[in-house]
Amino acid sequence: MTQTLVLASNNKGKLKEFNELLATVGFDVRPQGEFNVPEAEEPFATFVENALAKARHAARLTGLPALADDSGVCVNALKGAPGVYSARYAGEPKSDAANNAKVIADLAAHADKSAYYYCVLVFVRHADDPQPVIADGRWHGEIIEAARGDGGFGYDPHFYIPALGKCVAELAPEEKNRLSHRGQALRVLVEKLK
Repeated sequence: MTQTLVLASNNKGKLKEFNELLATVGFDVRPQGEFNVPEAEEPFATFVENALAKARHAARLTGLPALADDSGVCVNALKGAPGVYSARYAGEPKSDAANNAKVIADLAAHADKSAYYYCVLVFVRHADDPQPVIADGRWHGEIIEAARGDGGFGYDPHFYIPALGKCVAELAPEEKNRLSHRGQALRVLVEKLK
C-alpha cells in the first residue's frame, strides 16, 4: 500500500529524485504546492532546525507525513559560511552569480579552498512527531575561481571534486544525484525508514 508523503518544497528535481527512492519504502511523494502550502519560514542558524520547521509546517497544513531538506555549501576557511545562508549569501534578490562572486572574494585571502556540500533530511509522521527521522550527507570538494560546466545550479560551477577532476556543473544529472550530499542523505533516510 502506498502512502502519500508531502515534500516541503516544489523543486521538480528533488521531487523526482525523492520519489525514485522513497517509492521503494511505500511512499508517493507530492510537492507541497499541490496542497497550497506556502513556504515555511527558515529563521534558524542550523540546517536541522530549518528542515524540521519546514517538515512540521507542511505536515501541520496537510495532515500528512512530510519530508523536508535543508542544504548548502560550507567553506572551511570561512568558518562554515555560507552554510544555511547559501541561497542568499550575497543578499537579496537571490542570485547564484552574486553568491559565487562573494564566496570567491571572501576566499581570496585564504590558501585553504576546501568546502563541502551538506544536506539534512527530516521526515515527520505528523506535525508534532516527537521522534523525527533525520539523515544527512556531505560531499567534499573545493571552491575554484573559474566556473566550469553548465549543469546544476547554485555553487555547482565553482565546486570542484578533486577525485573526479570535475566541477559538479560538469557532471551528468544521474552521476550528481548518485554522489551528491542529497543523494547520500536520501539513501540513509530510506534505510532508516525500512
